[in-house]
Amino acid sequence: MNKVILMGRLTRDPEVRYSQGENALAIARYTLAVDRRFNRNGDENTADFINCVAFGKSGEFAERYFRKGTKILVSGRIQTGSYTNKDGVKVYTTEVVAEDQEFAESKNSSVGSGGGYTGGGRAPEPSGAGDGFMNIPDGIDEELPFN
Repeated sequence: MNKVILMGRLTRDPEVRYSQGENALAIARYTLAVDRRFNRNGDENTADFINCVAFGKSGEFAERYFRKGTKILVSGRIQTGSYTNKDGVKVYTTEVVAEDQEFAESKNSSVGSGGGYTGGGRAPEPSGAGDGFMNIPDGIDEELPFN
């Protein structure tokens, strides 16, 4: 079984490219800074920097909503590969192919913690109606998976 679950902060905005062809596919690449749970050397703030890639709708989601400093949860699989660079040296790669990705904290807590999240390009947050339901802002209903 090849399954990985990570929680960390984006080190920069995702880099998104689209594949060539009739049905262009979004390919989003980003790096997560994941704090180490145990610290043997006594160093402060030890983290691993893990490269991730998201394809298709997940890539489009990352492009639209993820920003540097955003804390996210990613689950997926580890993928390894290799290529020969221009100097003739074989380079080995390891990355996580994101199958599911979501926010790991609220918008307000990432702003308050200095996480760098600005929320640029997002739809307005729904407001509570007092009856336990949320009002959906105008213009967002076409993004909902049901009507």
